[in-house]
Amino acid sequence: MQKRYMSIWFRHLLTDGLARRRPELKALAFVVVASVKNRVVISAASAWAEQEGAFTGMALADACAAVPGLLAINEVPGQAAKLLRLIGLGCIRYTPVVSLDLPDGLMLDISGCAHLWGGEREYLKEIVLKLRAAGFDARAAIADTQGAAWAVARFALRQPIVAGGAQAAAVAGLPPAALRLAPEALEKLKKLGFEHIEPLLTIAPQSLRRRFGPGLLLRIGQALGQVEEYLEVLVLPVPFMERLPSLEPIRTVPGITIAIENLLKMLCLRLQAEGLGVRKAVLKCHRIDGRKVQVGISTTKGTHSVSHLLRLFTLQIDKIEPALGIELFVMEALRTEQMEVIQEQLWAESKGLADTALAELLDRIAGKVGAEAIQRFLPAENHWPERSVKLAASLTEQPETAWPELPRPIRLLPVPESIEVMALVPDHPPKLFVYQGKRHTIAKADGPERIGREWWQDSGAHRDYYIVEDDSGQRYWLFRSGHYDGGDARWYLHGYFA
Repeated sequence: MQKRYMSIWFRHLLTDGLARRRPELKALAFVVVASVKNRVVISAASAWAEQEGAFTGMALADACAAVPGLLAINEVPGQAAKLLRLIGLGCIRYTPVVSLDLPDGLMLDISGCAHLWGGEREYLKEIVLKLRAAGFDARAAIADTQGAAWAVARFALRQPIVAGGAQAAAVAGLPPAALRLAPEALEKLKKLGFEHIEPLLTIAPQSLRRRFGPGLLLRIGQALGQVEEYLEVLVLPVPFMERLPSLEPIRTVPGITIAIENLLKMLCLRLQAEGLGVRKAVLKCHRIDGRKVQVGISTTKGTHSVSHLLRLFTLQIDKIEPALGIELFVMEALRTEQMEVIQEQLWAESKGLADTALAELLDRIAGKVGAEAIQRFLPAENHWPERSVKLAASLTEQPETAWPELPRPIRLLPVPESIEVMALVPDHPPKLFVYQGKRHTIAKADGPERIGREWWQDSGAHRDYYIVEDDSGQRYWLFRSGHYDGGDARWYLHGYFA
């Protein structure tokens, strides 16, 4: 069978990944920066940032001068590899052989797979459109060799599918950078006037080796198929899954409950041996009529308590329709969490968030009213109040910074709302304000507390916050954006105190 490879290139991998997690970044010019030899340089730039003139490798200071209002985000080490791995695991549905091509690509061995999608063109179109729909600016190419597929995906403007045996013609017109050479070799080729790969294919190998070393010959051989290249294949993680077939179809609630309990005992025994606990689990019921029904539960923190998990699934049994009967039960832990071994004493009481009874109570409440109704917030390292809190991922997540000691309102509006204000002196607290057509006369006021913008995030006016109390006893958090004598100062309501 003829070998065929697909190379997928993500032109803005890190920035697309950030915009996927933070939708407010999609319409902004932003970059990911890292420190290199005591210089802060751009390691990834969004499409908007590149259009404005900020590029990978540019010093951050130069980029900020070229692009006013450029947003800079610090690079997290290993983030690209982690993101590529997640995308690669998703691509296993198209081929079992997927490999990471760091720092910004994937390499797929698609031999014998494309016909399932109606041919290589439809196969490539399906994968690229799926990735672009997920928010990634992706390009792909197919060829007989990994080197040719890599080169065409990144440097060819047309014909992403290279016919069998035509890799030499496909790469001949491309620049030497398409051979995956080291920067030193590329610089030497540029000085000698090699603008395309074609002249290199006609020079004797001995001359190329003597002038450029073995690296250039290796890359040419890999691109043309003369040197074999191997892939380090991604392996799907082994799922925590248990199966329970039934001798007779089960239709009753007691029978389903017994099946769930037996599955949980087997699953929790495996998890406990590896120090893990269930965070999210799903029960799949295969009926004798060929249909499948499923229910799922989630927990506030990892647990391998069979009794607790059984109570959560019991709340979902009413959603299972057995019809003529269920012949196979499958229990799978979709998400797990590392659990700490705690030394327990019968006379010691658990307190606070470490109380297991509290976590189990929250799980039961979530099973009745929905998990989205229970939220826990942690402080975030941001000056701007609307960005100074974040949603905790679990009950055990610890804050990275301390809560501010200054008074903050119980309820903070997600977006400050404009108000009309009258002040006796421009830089003094307001004497009254009008919000949504209602006039509030202020009896007491405290402030101002000045909060400036983070210079590395965005630019704009500072804010002067006041805690005010109106004549009816209601307390509000107001701020003036900009300096009082700047001519463009505006007032906003940002929160309510109890």
